[in-house]
Amino acid sequence: MPNDTFITTSGLEISVTHGQEGALVHLNGRVNIDSSPGLRDRLLAMLQGEHPEAVTIDLSEVPYIDLSGIATLIEALKVARNRETTLHLAGLQERLLHVLEVTGVLSLFEASGHASPPSASGAV
Repeated sequence: MPNDTFITTSGLEISVTHGQEGALVHLNGRVNIDSSPGLRDRLLAMLQGEHPEAVTIDLSEVPYIDLSGIATLIEALKVARNRETTLHLAGLQERLLHVLEVTGVLSLFEASGHASPPSASGAV
């Protein structure tokens, strides 16, 4: 898959690739109050403009997420649902998985059929 866009915003690298099965948004860095507005802008532009069938957000290289990052994921899920786009979370490591479980966010994705149980690779 070709790398379509690469953005750095407040220490967070956002790489978007497009393929036959939809878009892959790979994040590298901390998703926090400083970086989440840039992530939000990119996700909403993609979901509202390009309208892919499916979007996978790869969090395998995200060591930290705060409440603003969680709010960004929830907003992206809401827009994806309204646009009939499937939104997946992938690559959740132990710390992020725990945060999303404790806050109840993971169940929002699971209830929508947009997340799967952890596999041996640690992906969700």
